[in-house]
Amino acid sequence: MAADTVANGMTDLTKEVSVLDLIIGIDSTTGELSITNLIIMIALFVLSIFTVYTFVERYLSINKALKDEKDFMGRVKDYLVDGKLEAAKDLCRQTNNPAARMVEKGISRIGKPLQDITSSIENVGKLEIYQLEKRLSLLATASGVAPMIGFLGTTLGMVRVFNAMKFETQIELSTISGGIMEAMITTVAGLIVGIMAYVSYNYLVAKVDKVVHNMEGASIEFLDLLNEPGN
Repeated sequence: MAADTVANGMTDLTKEVSVLDLIIGIDSTTGELSITNLIIMIALFVLSIFTVYTFVERYLSINKALKDEKDFMGRVKDYLVDGKLEAAKDLCRQTNNPAARMVEKGISRIGKPLQDITSSIENVGKLEIYQLEKRLSLLATASGVAPMIGFLGTTLGMVRVFNAMKFETQIELSTISGGIMEAMITTVAGLIVGIMAYVSYNYLVAKVDKVVHNMEGASIEFLDLLNEPGN
């Protein structure tokens, strides 16, 4: 008999509570709006928008940096062997990726000591990596902050539920279930946003590593070219 009562109470509660009410923070029993729950959900929504925007913007930028001219270093070598420095620089400008900009800087320093050329290339490489990693640290922060914000919303919600319970002489499941469901929704939302940010961050870091690998390969090949006999 008691089990039937609990089941009926849960069925009635499920019918009364909508997903929108849970997200906004409307108590299913009192119909009151929870301001704290609403603020938490707005904060998580802003974080989700920031995560999506940052991922798309960085993805497009990093993909652009990964584009490479076919046989780029081979053509640069041919130009340098023939003494066509301007043609080599033009090829670097047309290629328009971090590796090409590093090589262009190295070409512009030809005639100076090798140490100066190496330092110039390294400085350009550091600036390029900084540009590639722009806002990725914020994405990493969002992946950790979002679940904590969600958990904060759940904790505040549970405090409110237990605070309301102390005035009740007889507590029914249907009385507290709505508040508990409302409180838990912020944790769910926080975890979803956190997972999105975490996966986005790691995916973009992996792509940045590919760009850095290409940059290192191009700079080493260029410096080896300068060290070849006759250069």
